[in-house]
Amino acid sequence: MIERFYLKDYLSFEETELNLNTGLVVFTGPSGSGKSILMESILSSLGGAPCDAALCESSVTWDIDEDTTGIENHDINVFKHIKKEKSRYFVNNQSLSKKAIGNVASGYLRHLSLKDFSDFENENLLSILDDRISSKSKKILPLKEKYKKSFLEFSIVRQELLAIEEEERKIVELKEFAAFEIKKIEDINPSINEDEELQVVKKELSRKDKVLESLESAMEIFNHEHHASSALDSLGVDSSFFDDAMNELRSHFDSATEKFSALDEVDIEEVLNRMEEISGLKRRYGSVEEALEYKEQKKQELAKYENIEIAKSDLEDRYNILNTLVESLGTQLSDLREKELRVFEGALNAYLTSLYLRNATVTLKRQEYTSYGCDELSIELNGTQLAKISTGEFNRLRLAILALKSEFMSKNGGVLMLDEIDANLSGEESMSVAKVLRKLSKHFQIFVISHQPQLTSMGDQHFLVYKDGNISKTKELSFDEKVSEIARIISGENISEEAKSFACELLEANK
Repeated sequence: MIERFYLKDYLSFEETELNLNTGLVVFTGPSGSGKSILMESILSSLGGAPCDAALCESSVTWDIDEDTTGIENHDINVFKHIKKEKSRYFVNNQSLSKKAIGNVASGYLRHLSLKDFSDFENENLLSILDDRISSKSKKILPLKEKYKKSFLEFSIVRQELLAIEEEERKIVELKEFAAFEIKKIEDINPSINEDEELQVVKKELSRKDKVLESLESAMEIFNHEHHASSALDSLGVDSSFFDDAMNELRSHFDSATEKFSALDEVDIEEVLNRMEEISGLKRRYGSVEEALEYKEQKKQELAKYENIEIAKSDLEDRYNILNTLVESLGTQLSDLREKELRVFEGALNAYLTSLYLRNATVTLKRQEYTSYGCDELSIELNGTQLAKISTGEFNRLRLAILALKSEFMSKNGGVLMLDEIDANLSGEESMSVAKVLRKLSKHFQIFVISHQPQLTSMGDQHFLVYKDGNISKTKELSFDEKVSEIARIISGENISEEAKSFACELLEANK
């Protein structure tokens, strides 16, 4: 429920605060006093309508799902709309977009001012019908659970089978492509780090002649080695250090000569061609490692394509088994619904009769299987499709559907907001609407603007919206004040004693 609402600086309102109760909350007041502005600002605080108020704020007891919304849930959650240069929305001081805050509130708030067909959606109507069946038979709940579980598995298998059949149509092309990609890499058959090794060979080949020529010239030093040794001996110097140095130099020269001589067998053209092949792989795949990984991936795909017939056969067997099970369970659901349909129609028409509406026809047709069965439940009002009935009839029919739903509700259904639902109705019609709203108020907190004494007298809480000069204000009315306000609705500004007496009788009767 909405426990508190605060509004600041919006059109004719300077500031107002409402402390709200559960049940049926009625707003009345003279025309132009600001009732619709007030309702609009409540919706705005919850992302349901635009307005230019400096601040509109609702404190609610809704249990917000933290995992789904990312909003920290408090015992009392505070929704705010602030307008300075631009509109900003908050829940518990966490900034959200208008759409996001509206989505959070939509699970708890219904505004019944427009033709919203959500109450007549097939899933909602079937759930109301199933709740009625459940009150009489324990079969339907386990049957629905088994059906949903089977349908979910069936849907997964069907998607997998469709995917395989789609692959199958392309399989020849896919197999050829995979085989071509594998062969292309295997023909080159690269090894890890081969490109770096080839770069070294290329570099060595490019300097081979120059290095060998340099070595050949340097070899002359060994022809004069004995002269250096003799000179050291004549000086009385131990020549072992010189001998060691010359031996190390000879080892380096021999190693270099052997290495570069080995390159005589290497064809520079072959090296360059090989480098170009590996460079092509790297341009295509990013690196030799990635090329080899891609080859293994294609091999796995090829194996999968070659085994696709086996996989398809297994899926087809599962599909046929699940299809039979879903059809069987769906038929059982349909049979239970068919048996209850006329009772459902009768209960709906009982509400419609009390609301002074024509009888409705309820039909159940077979349709494609969905998560809630193979039935499509539709309603027409005296043979007229819902899209073609008047707004007044549509809204009263919605009340009847909500009343049917509320008969088996185990928890609070949130907040319903109605704008002048009893406008242009006779006294009897207004009383019928009031009685349905009183029934619904056991399960919903209901905000309604009324211009009729019958509905007003049913309110669990009554707020007067009035003008003090040009400023709109609100006031929660006591019993005696309710009598005066209902009398004003009956007789106008010049309140008669007869109007007061009738107002008092209405309030006493509806306590």
